[in-house]
Amino acid sequence: MPLGLGRRKKAPPLVENEEAEPIRSGLGGMGVGSVSGVTALQPGLPPPPANLRPRLVFHTQLAHGSPTGRIEGFTNVKELYSKIAEAFKISPVEVMFCTLNTHKVDMDKLLGGQIGLEDFIFAHTKGQRKEVEVFKSEEALGLTITDNGAGYAFIKRIKEGSVIDRIQVINVGDMIESINGQSLIGCRHYEVAKMLKDLPKGRTFALKLTEPRKAFDMISQRSAGAKYSGSTQLGTGRGTLRLRAKGPATVEEQPTAFEEKAIEKVDDLLESYMGIRDTELAATMVELGKDKQNPDEFAEALDEQLGDFAFPDEFVFDVWGAIGDAKVGRY
Repeated sequence: MPLGLGRRKKAPPLVENEEAEPIRSGLGGMGVGSVSGVTALQPGLPPPPANLRPRLVFHTQLAHGSPTGRIEGFTNVKELYSKIAEAFKISPVEVMFCTLNTHKVDMDKLLGGQIGLEDFIFAHTKGQRKEVEVFKSEEALGLTITDNGAGYAFIKRIKEGSVIDRIQVINVGDMIESINGQSLIGCRHYEVAKMLKDLPKGRTFALKLTEPRKAFDMISQRSAGAKYSGSTQLGTGRGTLRLRAKGPATVEEQPTAFEEKAIEKVDDLLESYMGIRDTELAATMVELGKDKQNPDEFAEALDEQLGDFAFPDEFVFDVWGAIGDAKVGRY
């Protein structure tokens, strides 16, 4: 069906110039992971049988400090958290998110859908809980939201000078447990962003937050990583383990220069239109669009695979253009 002429949507358009983001991307280091028996797969090929898959072993620590653990045998984010929990004898629900090659709350190093085969994984666990009342004096709160892929939405970015920036107790990395008493556990980042956007201006609302447990050298930090650098490096290893929402993980070569640039541009568009940053989602959109012949084919592919997001038509046009620009080197 031609784009803009009755394209079917599953839900009304989401947030337009604000608030939200799952996580995908990737890192300053305190250790080195190890890999054995790795064989890179050609992108797009089906994964090999389980008994023939490469045995990947990653090193991990709790971000606030712990001995080093070794984990393997996970194919998605939830399984990763379970393996980390097993290694450190904690509950999987204690794991909020992971960073690659740094123990700090650095949102540019957030673990998402790609892990470099030599990356070191740091797990950030639940720390202090807090309740905050916020007066919404402006339409835009100044938040970008992401989620961990396993039911927790948290703050990835705070815009300087915004409503939230003026509230010192709210920090990058804080998990949003509830808004006005409504639990957000299990919600995706775009759902949380829409709820924040829909809150009436001129009213006070209540947030329940949980901050990540901090190491000693991070106690004085308010919002490390609050400024987004635009980097989309997905790992330091020569290959990457790509975690997928559906289907098993696959070992792939690092993204090409075209793919990296296209992912970065699409991620920028996600934040501009929907208030979310999500490199895994951006990577999926680039993968869906790179071989399509026209924007209508691309729109149909998005509706089929990602219809729950209800992307507005103008956003789809801009994403198509961004992928085309990256293809011809127009960065």
